[in-house]
Amino acid sequence: MSIKTELPWVAEARRHIGLAEIPGKKHNPTIINWLAALNAWWRDDETPWCGTFVAHCCRSTGRGLPKHWYRAKAWAEAGTRLKQPAYGCIVVLERQGGGHVGFVVGQDAQGNLMVLGGNQGNKVSIAKFPRSRVTAYVWPSEKGAPRHPLDSRYKLPRLNLAGGFSKNEA
Repeated sequence: MSIKTELPWVAEARRHIGLAEIPGKKHNPTIINWLAALNAWWRDDETPWCGTFVAHCCRSTGRGLPKHWYRAKAWAEAGTRLKQPAYGCIVVLERQGGGHVGFVVGQDAQGNLMVLGGNQGNKVSIAKFPRSRVTAYVWPSEKGAPRHPLDSRYKLPRLNLAGGFSKNEA
C-alpha cells in the first residue's frame, strides 16, 4: 500500500514494528502508556498485550473498541464481520490457552496470512499464521457505525517472510 492509501490504523501499527517487551521487572514505557490511555487496571508488559496493541491502533485513529478490548477474542465483535480477509482487517485467531488478534497485511505464496500484531514473539511484528487458526475477520467500526472495506482490499499483497509460523503470542 502507498502512503496515500494506507489505512490509518495500519499506519499506526507499522510505526511500532520492533517495539518489544522488556524482560524482568522493568516494562516498556510505550506499552504502559497504551494501558494508561485505555484505562487498564494493570501496568505491565508481561500480561498478554495483543489486544492492547490493536486497541491502541484503533482508538488512536477513531475506530471502535469492544467492551473487553484486552481480550483477543472480544475483537470478533468489534465491527463488521467479513467472510474473507481484507487488507487491514482485524483477524482473530485461536491459540492454545486463548486467542490472538492483529491486522491482516498480506499473505504468502501458500495463502497463509501475514499478520501485523503486538506480542508476537514479545514484540510488534509481522508474522505468518495458517488460516486454519482464524475464528473471525472484522472490519473496524467508526464512531459506532459499521464500515466495509473497499473491494480492492480483498486482494492481499504477497509477502515473503523467512521462518515458520508464529508460535508465541502469549
